[in-house]
Amino acid sequence: MKAIVQYASQAKVVVNQELISHIDQGYLILVGVCQQDETQDAITLAAKIAKLRIIPDDNDKLNRNLSQIKGSILLVPQFTLCADTRSNRPSFSQAAKHDKATELIGLLKQELEKTHHLQVKSGQFGAHMQVSLTNDGPLTIIFDTKSLA
Repeated sequence: MKAIVQYASQAKVVVNQELISHIDQGYLILVGVCQQDETQDAITLAAKIAKLRIIPDDNDKLNRNLSQIKGSILLVPQFTLCADTRSNRPSFSQAAKHDKATELIGLLKQELEKTHHLQVKSGQFGAHMQVSLTNDGPLTIIFDTKSLA
């Protein structure tokens, strides 16, 4: 699984001019599920996100995690993160099929909520979404579960 985690002072998802999800301070996370991803990828990614310390403390050091500030997550499916960009027209053939992607993103959400006790809102899977955020810092971290130890 691939994820782009952005620390945001606010983020929202709009579909067909209707607000679907919104968070105040927290993480906007774009998640791509690739064909080779499995259950363990979702579990590993959830643990990394929950422990990620990229939020400034009182001394402006990136020392706090999301639970310490009682922040939320806006989780947005993004199959294009699995793109093969070797040609000028990216190929998305490495992205997982709909059922598998839905299952693993659901597991990621469940792990973040139940195991790590974080509040998670979601984008709308398969919809054309308008995603916006105010990236605070800016702070952006990229994860690929295939490169995590």
